[in-house]
Formats: sequence, structure tokens, C-alpha cells
Amino acid sequence: MIMDIIVIIVLLLLLFFFSCAETSLTVVSQPLMYQMDVEGDKRAALVNRLNHHKERLLGSILLCNTLVQISVSAVATSVAINLFGDAGVICDTIIMTIIVLVFCELLPKTLAIHHANDLALSLAPIMRGVVWLFGPLVHGLQALVNILLRLAGITLESESGKETTMAELRGAIDIHTVKDVVKDERKMLRSILDLGDVDVGKIMICRKNLVAINADISMSEILDQITTSPYTRLPLWKNEPDNIIGIIHSKDLLRSIRDHVGDINDIDIVSLSVSPWFIPDSTSLLDQLQAFRSRREHFAFVVDEYGTLLGIVTLEDIIEEIVGDISDEHDLLTSGVKAQPDGSFIINGEVTIRDLNREYDWSLPDNNASTIAGLLLYESRMIPESGQIFLFYGFRFEVLKRLRNQITLLRLTPPKIDFSEDDS
Repeated sequence: MIMDIIVIIVLLLLLFFFSCAETSLTVVSQPLMYQMDVEGDKRAALVNRLNHHKERLLGSILLCNTLVQISVSAVATSVAINLFGDAGVICDTIIMTIIVLVFCELLPKTLAIHHANDLALSLAPIMRGVVWLFGPLVHGLQALVNILLRLAGITLESESGKETTMAELRGAIDIHTVKDVVKDERKMLRSILDLGDVDVGKIMICRKNLVAINADISMSEILDQITTSPYTRLPLWKNEPDNIIGIIHSKDLLRSIRDHVGDINDIDIVSLSVSPWFIPDSTSLLDQLQAFRSRREHFAFVVDEYGTLLGIVTLEDIIEEIVGDISDEHDLLTSGVKAQPDGSFIINGEVTIRDLNREYDWSLPDNNASTIAGLLLYESRMIPESGQIFLFYGFRFEVLKRLRNQITLLRLTPPKIDFSEDDS
């Protein structure tokens, strides 16, 4: 009787161990294990190898769990019958169910969930031996299972691919975000993942706001425009503003003036410029970033399918999509958004939807419009008058100013969020 009780205790401890191993190795942080592996941690490398062959690992644990549960049930039933007779079967079922559920399932798995990384590192060497011992048998059983699934017409396909991977990364960023602690880092990480899905047309500087120089004016006038401009690279046009013939860099002009002898108006501005680079507006930011790097250029002109100039995009514009606004002592600081005490925002019509979504964690759609004014025009299917109010996506749009056919200023009121349920 004493030996039987000792055997039961040992088998219950084995169930406790396998429950801990199963849970900890399943929910262990794979990015952390990978980083520790890179840094030379052998136990982390072992955890990664076990998870790489997850089917064999889980199969070995399941096989051991099944063998131990059947054994402990048989021994416990024998002890119960010796003590209580036929009624011992019922007593054994009730007692062992409670013991196994509490001490061999709930307790070890709860412990493993809260200490998954430490337990996985500690139990991995033991589980390597278990997998090595039962691996061939598990492999054979898995082959039998696969055959049965094929006969049933069920195919086993892993959910892999770029879209799944990107979705997992976005989910991991959101899950591991601590409010107000890594807010900026989360924005940057999410922006990096979005580079391949955003076209340059969404972030370009519109042609209307383009600062360009007429190549036909005198060098003195050109020099005045360049020195008063906050930009170092400026487009050159000839005959008409859409006829871009080159890009002039202020440093190239300064070198030419320094080396020039005589009247500076004799300098040929066109000869100092570099050829313009035109790209379609459908180019993704990721492709354009790689193109900037490969061509070692910082400036490109955006055109539509008909070759019409739409605007420009720079390397700084793409970088700002990741890290946020980058300003220096020469930039014109015009954010275009002013928060109001009542919770609304006074917004310049040219502010992009992407900037608003990223700054305030909104989810306004930017598929059919790039700016907040463009979104209002698209949704209203009209050119609103000053004072008109619209309600789209839970946001209240009020037109404050309209210049000709352009909405220049509006008041945007986000939906009210009720936190009463969370506070309770």
C-alpha cells in the first residue's frame, strides 16, 4: 500500500512537470529566446530548437502525459478498491479528478504562464532527452495521423506569408505597448511596417505649395530667392512652371559664385543644375526609400499616369513618416493643428490624414483622400460652404474657411469616449 502511494505521488509529480513544460515552452517569448541565442545562451538555443520541431515536442509531451495519467489512474483505482471495495471506484474518480485538475493542470500551468521564460530555460535540457527518447515513436504516430487526415480530405497548410507576418508584427507591437511609456516608439515601428502600403502621393508636397525658380530671371533675383528660401534644393523651370528642367543645389551655386570672376549674372544657372528625376505617384514609400539609397539622391518629382506634375517627395519626407516631424532653424514651423479647450481641433485643410491618425491614434480612412479637406470633399460629394457641418466616421466636420473651391480651415471634433465602464 505504501509503495502504491509513493508511485502515485511520483506519477503526479511527473504530470506536474509535463504540464509546466508544455505551457512554458509553448508561451515562451520567441523574440527573447532568439536574442539570447544570438548573445550565446545555450539554453535559449535549445529552446529554439525544440520549438522549431514543435510537433515532435508536443507529441512527446502528450504521449508522456497520457502514459502517466493512465498509470496513476490504474494505481489509484487499485488502492481505492483495496480500501473501500467497489465503492472505491467512485471515490477514486472524484478524488483523483480534483487532485489532477488542481495540482497537475491549473497550478502548474498558471505558474508556467507567469514564469514562462525562466521555466522554459530550466526545463529545456530535460525535455531534449524526452524528445530524443520518444521522438521516433511520435514521428511514426504523426505520420499515421497525417495519413488519416488525407483520407478524410483535410489538408495541412501552414499560415505563412508576408501578410500574415506583417499582421503578427503589428499585433506584437500593439500587445507590448505600455501606454505613455513607448508611445513614440510604437508610432515609429508601425510607420516602418506601413512604408510598403503607402504611396508617395500620400505624403508629397503638392505642386501648389512647390517653391521653384524661373531659370529665365537674372542671377541676382535667383540668388535672392535661394537665400530667402528654407530649402537647399530647388526645382528650376523654364517657360512654364510645369516644365521642370533641373534641380539647383544652393551649395553648387555658392561654389560657382566663389569661383566666378566678373558679373554673377553671367553664370548659367541651368548648367549648375542636375537632371530631374520623375517617379509615378503609385510608388510605395519603401520602394522609393530604397531607390533614394541606390541612386544616392534626395529629391524626386511625382507625376500621375498622364505625366502631369503633382508635386515632389524628398528623402526627409519619407524619414519623417517614420520618426515624425524633423525641423531645423530654417524650417517653417506650421503644424496646422490647434487643440481647443472643448476637445475639438482647428485644422488646416492641407494637413494629411496620416499625420492626424498617427498623432492622435485616430482611424480616419486615407484610401480616397490624402488631406483632411480632401476627405471632407470626398465624403460630402460637394464643395461645402463656410459654416456647414457634417458627421462622418463619428467625427464632426465644420467648415470654417473656404477660399474659392478650396477648404482652408475646418473644425474637427472627435467622437466622445466614455470611460465609465473601465473606471468601474
